[in-house]
Amino acid sequence: MLTLAIILLPILGAILLITLKANSSKYVAFTLAIAEFVLTAFVWAQFYEKGVQFEVQYPWITQITSSLHFGIDGLTLLMLLLTNTLTPIIIYSSFKDNRPSAFYALILLMQFGLVGLFTSMDGLLFYIFWEVTLIPIWFICGLYGTGENKRKINLKFFIYTFFGSLFMLVAFIYVYLQTGSFDYHSLYSIKLSSEEQVFIFWMFFLAFAIKLPIFPFHSWQADTYTMAPTQGSMLLSGIMLKMGVFGIIKYLLPLAPEAIGGISGCIALVLSIIGIVYASLIAIVQKDIKRLIAFSSMAHVGLIAAGIFSSAILSVNYSIDKTGIEGASIQMLAHGVNIVGLFYVADILIKRFGTRDLSKMGGLAAKAPVLAVLFMIISVGTMAVPLTNAFIGEFLLLKSIYTLSTWGVIFAGLTLILCAVYVTKTYGMSMFGPGNKEFLKTQKDISLQTQIGLGVLAFLVLIFGIFPQPLLNLSSETATQVLGLLFR
Repeated sequence: MLTLAIILLPILGAILLITLKANSSKYVAFTLAIAEFVLTAFVWAQFYEKGVQFEVQYPWITQITSSLHFGIDGLTLLMLLLTNTLTPIIIYSSFKDNRPSAFYALILLMQFGLVGLFTSMDGLLFYIFWEVTLIPIWFICGLYGTGENKRKINLKFFIYTFFGSLFMLVAFIYVYLQTGSFDYHSLYSIKLSSEEQVFIFWMFFLAFAIKLPIFPFHSWQADTYTMAPTQGSMLLSGIMLKMGVFGIIKYLLPLAPEAIGGISGCIALVLSIIGIVYASLIAIVQKDIKRLIAFSSMAHVGLIAAGIFSSAILSVNYSIDKTGIEGASIQMLAHGVNIVGLFYVADILIKRFGTRDLSKMGGLAAKAPVLAVLFMIISVGTMAVPLTNAFIGEFLLLKSIYTLSTWGVIFAGLTLILCAVYVTKTYGMSMFGPGNKEFLKTQKDISLQTQIGLGVLAFLVLIFGIFPQPLLNLSSETATQVLGLLFR
């Protein structure tokens, strides 16, 4: 019942919000999102046995052996914590924007799609929820985005990601034809040939690489993140791109171990590392704060993907290596918190200065010390400073890459240096410098409401950095399960 409650609460809330007036809808949406978080926290408190927990299954389409099969394992629980922790914060960040009821209904519909996808234990269900998430974010960006080219950018985003998902559908259908079922457990009941595994690998990889995105499938990302309203950027970067990482761990690795251990896995690893350096260098030269954050997100996700592929290549060809998958699992949560925090701050700065251009900002720290402190905490978390949430994840990811390749970790490790460059640049240009003295005379610190929103994110940066073990337990369970499927 808990699993069904977690899945159905957002969609029921979205339906309810359509009937409400705008002035009350944000509070109802926030309350429902908090309730969803409480349910997830309760599941976490009860999650102590290995394997799938809170599993439910109901008949659906018997002709193709597809059922309404949902369950929660370690990786799923991490994704539920990510989704249901960030969603109320994302809703809360919009309170001053006077959004209509439809806006909050779309956010809850997005949450429904994400929760459904992460808990799906049926390949067809996974694909359906993958597409469901595209609908609300398309409307959020199209209706509430900004910029002269927003329709063109939004259409490109839709076509790009929808086209990519068709490759995943082809992979699921092919595996279904071999097993006669879409059920998660049945998908691994057969042994595919080496050629079949290469085919499956690239079908899944193309879909997941576009969603992440991994170089060179990234051309939709920066424009979409910049055009989207702040809450849309938060949903896209904080949660939605994790669908690709989740898919790689959940489906690509177990179904194509031989392909990963061969040239296909090496190509994916190289593309991931190229993306790290490429996106970081572009972020350094950006003046548009939202585009800078977009490329920062791409660089960090590239490191997550590189760690996963390194761990899988090592496990298939040499000896079992859990560190990359463990690091990726915990880093998804850390990256989500940090990137949402950066977009939250960016929204504050854009509204204060009336521009996204960093060169036209400056001097705000003297007038807004609380903002400066909270922004600093989120910034050091993004840079993976020890005792912040991203440190342990990046350490494990780089350790896995180092075990596989010294040259690989040299290039992947550039993310630490380059990230420090563009993050300190963003902080310095917005918080320090002379600024416009006449403009700064009128500035005050952020309101108590905003302090609470940013304060929660800053707290998560520190608490998960100081006490990472509860999350590491879940990531370790995930790695053990995935590697068990690799060598089934």
